[in-house]
Amino acid sequence: MATRRIVSDGKDILERNDLSSAPAGSSEKSNISPAVPTSVIVKLLGFTFAMISLPIGTYFLSVNTIFGGNSTFAGASAAVIANVVLIAYVVVAMREDQSEQMATEQKQKKAE
Repeated sequence: MATRRIVSDGKDILERNDLSSAPAGSSEKSNISPAVPTSVIVKLLGFTFAMISLPIGTYFLSVNTIFGGNSTFAGASAAVIANVVLIAYVVVAMREDQSEQMATEQKQKKAE
């Protein structure tokens, strides 16, 4: 059985589209800004660090000093701290989202 070879001009579809969409003298700048703002990444990293270090630190600090070796109560306190960090993250994220919505509404009012 013979197979048929497809002979192309050496350029794939993407290269042809790139050449045809941009004019020869075009000096259009590309947008290389990150999709996620830096402040959001910093907040996420901060809460990630808090979610790791605070419950573990709470457990080890409270197991002998506060609860006298009772690891059940120390584990429960670590779980409470983990939930506090999680709730704080949700509250911060919701406030940030609300501030973005209010800024968008103010821009729309000024445009009118």
